[in-house]
Amino acid sequence: PKAATAVQECGVPAVEVFFASMKPHTDIKMHSDFTNFVLTSHLALEIPENGNNKCRLSVGDDTREWLNGEVMLFDTSIMHDAINESDGMRYILMMRLWHPSLTETERNALQFIYDCLEVPELLSTRPDEVLMGDAKLAALRAFPEIKKKAS
Repeated sequence: PKAATAVQECGVPAVEVFFASMKPHTDIKMHSDFTNFVLTSHLALEIPENGNNKCRLSVGDDTREWLNGEVMLFDTSIMHDAINESDGMRYILMMRLWHPSLTETERNALQFIYDCLEVPELLSTRPDEVLMGDAKLAALRAFPEIKKKAS
């Protein structure tokens, strides 16, 4: 709840935000997502053998290690890979952010495409289905109410 509240309140133009882990002695092969209208940010939360270059991210010809508490921002349309050569799990907070050179109109158009993929009813020719799609989308976007325990 604390992380969700902090992300919501910070005003970062995030497309998606999630925690990601990487098992010991694993790698993610070189790849591209061919999407340059979003940038990806990694906040290193728990990096095993921090500072020993065991957990690394390569973007193009540049390789950097994750370091606890530090942020990396990169373009995933560039070929990239990741490796965890340590004996422990690697944890990061990943945020996909709208590219800063996009206009508001461009962001809205791209968001509509994402929304239609998630809620196909938005493209219906039937008004009742579109209305149902709008309600479903509103529910998906609603920030969950976190009930406080009575002391």
